[in-house]
Amino acid sequence: MRPTGIDFGVLGTLRMAVDDRVVPLGAPKQRAVFAMLLLNRGRPVSVDALIDAVWEQSPAAAARTALHSYISNLRKILAESGMPRETLAAAPPGYRLDVPEDATDLGRFEKEKVAGVRAAAAGHFPSAAVHLSAALAQWRGPVLGDLSDFAFVDAVAAALVDERIVVETARAEAEIACGQAALVIGPLESLVAEQPYREPLWVQLITAYYSCGRQADALDAFRRVKSILAEDLGIDPGAAISALQQRILRQEPLDVQGAAQATAVHTIGRLRSGSTRTSASRAGLRDASGQWFALRAMATRIGRLADNDIVLDAADVSRHHAVIVDAGSGPVMVDLRSANGVYVQGTRIEANTNLFDGDRIRIGAHEFTLELG
Repeated sequence: MRPTGIDFGVLGTLRMAVDDRVVPLGAPKQRAVFAMLLLNRGRPVSVDALIDAVWEQSPAAAARTALHSYISNLRKILAESGMPRETLAAAPPGYRLDVPEDATDLGRFEKEKVAGVRAAAAGHFPSAAVHLSAALAQWRGPVLGDLSDFAFVDAVAAALVDERIVVETARAEAEIACGQAALVIGPLESLVAEQPYREPLWVQLITAYYSCGRQADALDAFRRVKSILAEDLGIDPGAAISALQQRILRQEPLDVQGAAQATAVHTIGRLRSGSTRTSASRAGLRDASGQWFALRAMATRIGRLADNDIVLDAADVSRHHAVIVDAGSGPVMVDLRSANGVYVQGTRIEANTNLFDGDRIRIGAHEFTLELG
């Protein structure tokens, strides 16, 4: 029987607590093993994948022995906390951690996110705001902030931050639809400072200003985002934000409820809920010869070694080169500190980037087209 007061967290430092008492999880490598198992809860994680995540591209000669020791230690920690023995079980080709979704901050985040977006799609904006706020309350800090030296954390963090921004945007939209625009201006100002290239955040900030009668601030925000995009990225604002500016210049009333409902309806089709984590994906990569590489539901690792999901056996491809992560609001390509980089639409990505249907992707000499089902 599982203890009722046990809780696991990745939306901040790695955390395990029993009745609010934090349980030490050991040395950094042991915690990294536990983090990998927790992120893949309910699914087997191969020994090779665990070794690669923890020891990265230069695994220690004794890595397998050390891994078995870490697993033994973690089983002891779980048992002493009242968890049944089968919680961390051998599951060929590796190990599987079975914990309830509602016992993890990530599981609760996803559950509340889904509930919030569905409520908004139905026009129930007060309920949507409550659920989306509850989702955001699960965050304690940077994803696995105590394990940031491990490369696998980059991929996970990039995807989850993207999901958080989607929820932040949806929460602001729901609050504005409830007539509470003044409440979200401060948080949105902080968010656009943190994420200046996220146009949906700017749309909500401009809408909030205008809804509060602050037309000058709304137009100033448009000028700011236009300048940032031009100077930093060499692009113009998108159609949504430009159309919003024109409506404000004409002093037209905004249909904030209709906009919030339409956004939510669109988002529902792209949600990653607990039920879709292990489902087959209809998305994939197609190479120049027509060969199809299906993307996995949560993450698809690409590289030279045989334990990757997509194996590219070429000298210009790193052992573990990149990963495509299902980010809920769309796939995200993450460069795993590869030697030769990842190119999307002809441009080398900095660290990660959102992917869209039809994007051209190059890894070494291999070229692919992304197809979303």
